[in-house]
Amino acid sequence: MGQPPIPPTPGDASVSGKTIIVTGGNAGLGYDAARQYLTLGASHIILACRSITRGQEAASALRAHPTIKRTNPNAFIDVFELDLDDYQSGLRFSNRVKSEIKQLDILLNNGGQVLLEYEKSKSGHEWSMQVNCYTHFLISLELFPLLRSTAAARGVPSRITFTGSATHIKQNTLTRRPISPDSTVLGHFDDGANFDKLYRYADTKTVVNAYVRRLAALAPSEVIVNNACPGLVQTGVDKNLPFYLKLPMGLIRKSTGRTVAEGARTLIYATVIAGPETNGKFLQHNQIDSGAAFLNTPEESTQDVATIDSALSSYA
Repeated sequence: MGQPPIPPTPGDASVSGKTIIVTGGNAGLGYDAARQYLTLGASHIILACRSITRGQEAASALRAHPTIKRTNPNAFIDVFELDLDDYQSGLRFSNRVKSEIKQLDILLNNGGQVLLEYEKSKSGHEWSMQVNCYTHFLISLELFPLLRSTAAARGVPSRITFTGSATHIKQNTLTRRPISPDSTVLGHFDDGANFDKLYRYADTKTVVNAYVRRLAALAPSEVIVNNACPGLVQTGVDKNLPFYLKLPMGLIRKSTGRTVAEGARTLIYATVIAGPETNGKFLQHNQIDSGAAFLNTPEESTQDVATIDSALSSYA
């Protein structure tokens, strides 16, 4: 079954004069989102990348892009180092942004990977959760005051968007293996006994979805926070899969996946076009989707994920 098409970004859409951060902006969806922001007039793009060399190569390619050269040649494109495997790198990144950037309009938390083996991050947590979730949460909290002050100066809300996934709806493990009342979110996912290599990616996106709901409640009139699924896209996200999964996934992506440009348009929609009604919401095919059913119960909306806030306050 194919995916519904994503319509073109409206011709009157603009981010002229705005400053935008894209994590994982050197390749795939992040790179193409940066390209599309620049064609919409962004004045300053910050590519947050683990590899400065690859980030600089991406920045050079963006500067050389014919459309950008013609329509937005004076845009600033910077590369800031960010290793999502490490809280301390996230903190250094955030401090640099706060030191050098006076206004921030959009934070696109896009960086992430799929890993089928249990590993610990540099910060001591399970690797997939650290990279896809925790360091992004830290950055969002650290930069939230800057986003709020920018909203006050502009007179319009700033944006935080996380790249999400519909896999969290039916493939998460929490439905059949809930977090124990004696545990925490971090403790549950750090426990190797709870690691399921086929579903850990979906679990990371479940945690992202839950956290978006928490973050969205902080300043809903000033910072719109949402979570958008780009769908199945023809990207290199499967590079860490074993060969017996990489080949069939590659064929599926090639035959039914959206182009990278179309997938990136869902992120442009979430960060530029979508209105305040999407605050705290999960978007699929540019439409609000209720997401995993268990997250919509009153109990789940008020417990468990709050522990991430306190955990990050000490950058454990």
